[in-house]
Amino acid sequence: MKYNKLLLATCLLFSLDKPVLAQQEDLSVFGYWKYEQGNTGQILYKHLSNTAFGQLDARQNVIEKLVTKADWIKRQSEIRAKLAKAVGPFPEKNPLNPVITGKLKRDGFTVEKLYFESRPGYHVTAAMFIPDKRQEKAPAIIFCSGHSENGFRSEAYQRIMLNYVKKGFIVLAFDPIGQGERIQYVPGELQKSATHEHSYPGAQSFISGIPAANYFIWDGIRSVDYLLTRKEVDPARIGITGRSGGGTQSAYIAAMDDRILAAAPENYITSFDKLLRSNGPQDAEQNLMHGIKNGIDMSDFLTVRVPKPGLIVATTMDIFSIQGARDAFAETKRAYLAFGKAGDIQMTEDDAGHASTLKNREASYAFFQKYLSNPGSAADEKIEFFTDEELHVTPGGKAIASLKGESMFSLNEKYSTGVLKKREDARKATPTYQKDLINKISAIAGYTKPKGTHPVVFSGRLQRADYAIEKYLIKGGGEYQLPLLWLKPKKASGKTVLLLDDQGKTEALQKGELAEKLVRAGYEVVLPDLSGIGELGNGYLKGGDSMIDKTSLNLWFYGVLTQKSLVAVRAEEIAIVADFVKRSGNAGTSLSAVASGTVTADLLHAASFENPFSKLVMIQPLVSYQSIVSERLYKTKFVLSSVPGALPVYDLPDLVENVAGKGLLLINPVKATDQEMTQDELQKVYQKSEGQKQAGKFATKTGLNGNAIAESVLGWIQ
Repeated sequence: MKYNKLLLATCLLFSLDKPVLAQQEDLSVFGYWKYEQGNTGQILYKHLSNTAFGQLDARQNVIEKLVTKADWIKRQSEIRAKLAKAVGPFPEKNPLNPVITGKLKRDGFTVEKLYFESRPGYHVTAAMFIPDKRQEKAPAIIFCSGHSENGFRSEAYQRIMLNYVKKGFIVLAFDPIGQGERIQYVPGELQKSATHEHSYPGAQSFISGIPAANYFIWDGIRSVDYLLTRKEVDPARIGITGRSGGGTQSAYIAAMDDRILAAAPENYITSFDKLLRSNGPQDAEQNLMHGIKNGIDMSDFLTVRVPKPGLIVATTMDIFSIQGARDAFAETKRAYLAFGKAGDIQMTEDDAGHASTLKNREASYAFFQKYLSNPGSAADEKIEFFTDEELHVTPGGKAIASLKGESMFSLNEKYSTGVLKKREDARKATPTYQKDLINKISAIAGYTKPKGTHPVVFSGRLQRADYAIEKYLIKGGGEYQLPLLWLKPKKASGKTVLLLDDQGKTEALQKGELAEKLVRAGYEVVLPDLSGIGELGNGYLKGGDSMIDKTSLNLWFYGVLTQKSLVAVRAEEIAIVADFVKRSGNAGTSLSAVASGTVTADLLHAASFENPFSKLVMIQPLVSYQSIVSERLYKTKFVLSSVPGALPVYDLPDLVENVAGKGLLLINPVKATDQEMTQDELQKVYQKSEGQKQAGKFATKTGLNGNAIAESVLGWIQ
């Protein structure tokens, strides 16, 4: 035992004069700069926030100048145009083909269980609650469900709906897609969550150029259409309400359907400023394409309806900020005042969390009783709940399976096919299409060319046997720093490689063979962490409701709102790092770039926008954005390196065609399922780059691993 202790002490003593072993190295850069450490985890979120807050400030400057009724009427026209653009085109109205599958009789009312087609083969399951005692032509309320797995069958929602029925209102409640009987994924395919049922196919929809909200709003508009087919309903007295996600839907639908007289969204209305500072962007349908960029805030869903009556239903401890709700109410009231209808916009709030309270329910009953001309007691009454099974419209409560109908995925797949055809037709009809393409891509991605030089802080040096590791901080595209390692061999060749890895610089250096092989071959190797990677953390707020397979789609939705894609942010960072390397080293025109994993799409964009690189290599690149859209069960990690609205304009093979002539090697390209593609499959994808391939400027290799990948990279860039 004494001998072992002596040996250990001797080893420690002699190790003090030797270089630090690789496994003991501190490869962090922020570790030294303690002031920066607390800011790294949400850098990407805060960077996007700065963009959003600037856009919201610009909107506020417009709102403050609105005074007269004429001002607000002009603003309403602008909002309608903005909403039409942000929601996207609706399809032509098809026959609803309603089917009543059953009836239930309760004391005082009847329930008709039914479904209709809001789009061909796209079945909306619903229930119509019809009171026995009612006006001959009765007022009707559409009820939109929040994020309950069982849709409108939730007891919390039944309590509200059945109280309306007891007060003489007809109520039509429908299941949103992904909830109730419209579940799209079987157990095990997705985590059990309504928000995931929305956001997973919703991301595919955004890439195709149409927001998920388009599907939700259209279901609501077609629900109005169905009500108008019923002789019991007074078409002049239609209201809409819903809580949480149902509040979102009711606000949207009322804003876009003039046939709705009174609207009372509950536990949703706030301001984007307060939402972004608290819980961040929510699931797919709660985000409109470039909504914030185009000057839309939640209060616009209300002001566009003036002078029709509205009620904001809020709670003081809601996940949707009460201060934001008060701000929205104050702004909206200005519009009602200008119209001489100040009393027709109301707000009720209670001290509670994200929930329906007695006070707020009774305020809602009174609101609809007044404005839908259906007087009576506003007292909340006890009700008898239905079971889920009693309210099932289809066998087993599985509409898509039993009716063999469409889902968001299947509809979007068809929509994207149409988008691709339009894109190809435009390419053939426009001689300058390819010439103008990069500018169009830059605009839709939200890319801004970095200007000037970005300050650099040298942060220390480590020595290894054959090379040194220098540490740097470089100012990024906003108020943040990019950490970077620069590997410099003792016998340098004068050539430099920018090495990007979606697992971060430390992972690439510690566990990968490529960095070591490059530096031992005489290349200087620059390894940065880009936003959301490595030391720059995950970039998202904790607790996002669309965290799927360790990927925050909520963060990506932020880029949707601001038209500042995550791809653009990282492409700008790549340009900044490349400029730093060019200015600081001896690279000259011999700077090559190698990327692995999801950052290959970021590099492909950066090279298309600026291209300071002499050669490019991409390892396991995603073959196309269309692959995300066409794979029912894709890997969500690929979404973060996709551009919302890309497919109507371009796809990744277009960028490959653009840069292939400058020297591009693709190693082991993958589909969105993360499965490697065969050479035959790649041949079809990259047909347009065949000329560069024959000239030796473009190549694809498959089935490589480990040392073979490294050797292929070295062979290509030398």
